[in-house]
Amino acid sequence: MKVALTVNGTAFERDVEPRMLLAYFLREELGLTGTHVGCDTSSCGCCVVLFDGERAVKSCTMFAVMADGHEITTVEGLAQGGKLHPLQQAFWDCHGLQCGFCTPGMMLTSVAFLKKNPHPSEGEIREALSGNLCRCTGYQNIVKAVQQAAGELAAEPVAEPVAVS
Repeated sequence: MKVALTVNGTAFERDVEPRMLLAYFLREELGLTGTHVGCDTSSCGCCVVLFDGERAVKSCTMFAVMADGHEITTVEGLAQGGKLHPLQQAFWDCHGLQCGFCTPGMMLTSVAFLKKNPHPSEGEIREALSGNLCRCTGYQNIVKAVQQAAGELAAEPVAEPVAVS
């Protein structure tokens, strides 16, 4: 089947088998290996991507053809203009990673979460990340990173609406 989608701002069109999972499409067809496959059962969250810029989805349980006509953001698409996304910078600053295997999923889950809840409590952050497993960090620095990013994102200036005359 033919699938046409936008990934990290670039349009792609490929022929894929209907049973190809989105995670493998991103990794094998597009070479975007930041999307990790940890369990293939949706338990670990390593494969999380953003669907249409808003919703965090586990790409190991979604067929590539389901993304036809949609926009996908992977961890490779977070940085813009050579500048790390505030969440990427916060993970760096707070040492919110050790081995890094869960990090892309943690970041993308957090991006979607902070869009819905820009001023979360520690408990809300922990709940939002409950579908993402980390076997290295104990989550404390991950939570700190999300808190730092929340503060930075909330402080970013919002574009003023343009008056139409």
